[in-house]
Amino acid sequence: MATHDTILEYLTTTKIGEKGQLTVPKQFRQDLGLETGAPFAVLRLGDGLILLPEQQRFVHLCQALSSSLTAAGLTSDDLLATLPGIRNSVYARHYRQTPKKTALANSSSRHRPRSRRGK
Repeated sequence: MATHDTILEYLTTTKIGEKGQLTVPKQFRQDLGLETGAPFAVLRLGDGLILLPEQQRFVHLCQALSSSLTAAGLTSDDLLATLPGIRNSVYARHYRQTPKKTALANSSSRHRPRSRRGK
């Protein structure tokens, strides 16, 4: 069983299958809580590869964020209320101008700035 205190530990040898797939032995999938389809980050380090399961990192990030927001007394409505101001800031930084009020009133997260075709 792998320990979290170990910096480097030899786990096993595996082979690349016909479709380029690697098999992670069952013991290590269980130890790390990995299920079928678990995402991995693949990093190249010289002639080697490092595989990092992203599943737990994302779960921990969500938990930490939720805990921080709850501790600060913020709700999802508080966060949603900040979106128009943030959207204006991003728009101004990207286009170096403030969006028109009519564009903001009609905007949603799925709309993009209109192109100037034919002008």
